[in-house]
This record gives sequence, structure tokens and C-alpha cells, in this order.
Amino acid sequence: MKVVVVGSGAREHALAWKIAQSHALTDLHAAPGNPGIAELGHCHPVRADDGDGLLSLARTLDADLVVIGPEAPLVAGVADELRRNGVAVVGPSAEAARIEGSKGFSKDVMRAAGVPTAEQLSVARPPCVVKADGLAAGKGVFVCRTADELDEALKSVTALGGGMVIEELLEGREVSLFALTDGRHVVPLPAVQDFKRIGDGDTGPNTGGMGAYSPVGWLGGTAPLVDQVHRPVVEELARRGTPFVGCLFAGLMMTSDGPRVLEFNARFGDPETQVLMPRLDGDLLEVLAATAHGDLGGVRIGEGTAAAVTVVLAGPEYPQRSDYAGVSISGVEAVQAAGALVFHGGTAVRDGRLVTHGGRILSVTATGANVQQARTRVYEAVDLVTFEGAKFRTDIAAAADA
Repeated sequence: MKVVVVGSGAREHALAWKIAQSHALTDLHAAPGNPGIAELGHCHPVRADDGDGLLSLARTLDADLVVIGPEAPLVAGVADELRRNGVAVVGPSAEAARIEGSKGFSKDVMRAAGVPTAEQLSVARPPCVVKADGLAAGKGVFVCRTADELDEALKSVTALGGGMVIEELLEGREVSLFALTDGRHVVPLPAVQDFKRIGDGDTGPNTGGMGAYSPVGWLGGTAPLVDQVHRPVVEELARRGTPFVGCLFAGLMMTSDGPRVLEFNARFGDPETQVLMPRLDGDLLEVLAATAHGDLGGVRIGEGTAAAVTVVLAGPEYPQRSDYAGVSISGVEAVQAAGALVFHGGTAVRDGRLVTHGGRILSVTATGANVQQARTRVYEAVDLVTFEGAKFRTDIAAAADA
């Protein structure tokens, strides 16, 4: 199969890395890709949100499958344009992607499907959670325990220019749960716990994610949760005539009263994908092709025995700024020689040098017999990577077994 991975981040690099291991793969392409993906296949200067450009590329390459990584192209309808022209796509239609693109729409779908979620509030009063209604690159959620925090949250969401949703503040343990679906069948993936705040001890503002680990030992099996959360939503979207085809990602809070959905996303997570891919057994490409062709009935994805931990290295002013560019990066080869993985998130090549080019620059991932061994290995690997101003959390997965 000829495959095009759409996107330029560490999530797309991790997907490309796993797809590249498939015996069914003949050619791997990316649009626009990044320097890490370029080591696995061919990168093309086509933006992820350029539907016409992606269609032209897919036709030129005679691509068998397009895998769309980021949320913005999905919400903008890129998958629709490709499908209308006969291209097989992993990624939902614009209408189905509203499950992520609009918090209000997501709430409506969950109510209709009977999926437990945080209660929506009519008045903003602490404690509460303020969410931007549209896409905000993982930075549109504000936990408000005080009046001052609420005032700042309302200013920040208003500055984004869209609507907002006010919810009750739920207490518990948070987990990311993924499933692939062809619009009818649903295939669970392993659970992941990610770390959204910038600072150790879950302090500071929310980010797109500063690290993750899997398996989540305290959670248990994922199949019952997928039956309770994902399947009803897939069925409701199909009932509405907008079947969801792709990866459906639920952010859950495990409360004393059971699971509550914090949000749905319409794609693989970042940085969750960077720990998921090394843990999956079997041929991911064949499963993705079955997803795109409506043929997931009876398909299962194997979960390996190894654990994985990812630590994100970000620029010094992230998440306030995501344009840290031109600073030399060293040590990537040393990490790879040590047996860990480096997924490029915000990098570029300038004059033959690997340099920073974004906010979350690199995701370093290591595996081990258990989470703590993987954690030890990943931080040993992180110490081998250097670029001026690098910022990362030192407590990813520290309490994984607690």
C-alpha cells in the first residue's frame, strides 16, 4: 500500500514509525511531514489543511490510504474532499469531527447517547471548568477553583474569539481512552495517562501535553469503558447520518461515581500516540486500512507486554509561545543508539543542522518491562538531548503505580 500521513508533529511521526513496520507498505509519504518522518519516507510541501493540495498529491502518488493526524484539517472537511474523490481516508467527516470542534455539539451527542459527562452549568461560579467551544490546540480548558482564576479564564477564552462552555469541576483520576471505528464497529486501544500542565506537580497552565505513559495499571481493562463511552457515541453519530470513521479519543475523569467524559477528540492524541505506537502488537497499517474501508468487524489490536513512557521537550516560553525556532539540537543519535525513540514535534533542518521550529520540540519515548523501568530509561535518554532553553517535566509517570 502507498500511504500518506498528513501532519507535521510528533503524533504523525509516531504513526509513520509504526506504519513503516508493516509488510503491506510499499511507499510512505507525508504532507508536510518533518525531519524525523523524512528518515522513514518522502515528505511533500503540502499543508495539512490544504484539501486541494492533498487531493492532488494523493492522485499523483496513486495513494491507497491517507491518514490524517491533526484535528484542524478534519474539522475543516479535508477528509470529506478526499473521500468525495475516491481516496480512502482514516479520519472523520467535518460533521462527525464536530465531536471535537464544538463542545456544545459534543454535549448534545452525549446527552442523546446517554453517555455520562460533566454537568453543564448556566452560571460561571467557582469551582468550575471553563472551556473554549472550538479548537484551541489543547490550551482551551481552564480549571477555576477561585474567583481570580475564573476571571483570568473568562478573559482567555473570550480572547480566543469563540463561544464557551461552563462545566462542573469533577474530581478523580484522568485517563485518555482511544478506539478505532469504521462507523459501525469499534476496536479498543490501550489506555494512556497524559500530563497536560506545564509544570511538575501538575502546576501552571494547560498545554497540548508534556508527557504520557501506558499501561494505566490502576484502570483495568478498557473494553467495558469503550462499551459505555465510545460505542453509544458511534451509534448516535451513525443514526444522525454522519458516521465517524477514524480514531475516537475520549478524555475521561474516573470519579467516585464512575467515569465521566471530559471531552471527545476526533483523532489520535499527542503525546499519547507516542506511547501507544510502541505498545501495539501486529500490523497497524492493515487495521487502519480496514478502518477506512468499513471492514473492522472481527478485528482486534494486540497490546504488548512492554510499558512505555514519553517525555516532551518544549521551548522555554511554551505554552505562551510556540515559535521557538533556529536553535541547534544535539543528542538525537545518542538517544536512538541507547535504544529509545525520538519523535519530532517542532523541528526543521537548516544548513544541514537539526534545529527547533515550534513549541513542543521533541517527544522522547522509552519502553520497559514496567512503567517505572520505562520511566528510568526515558529520563536517561532525555539527558542525552540538548538544545538551549529546553524545558520538560521531571515527574512524568512518577506516581504511575500509586
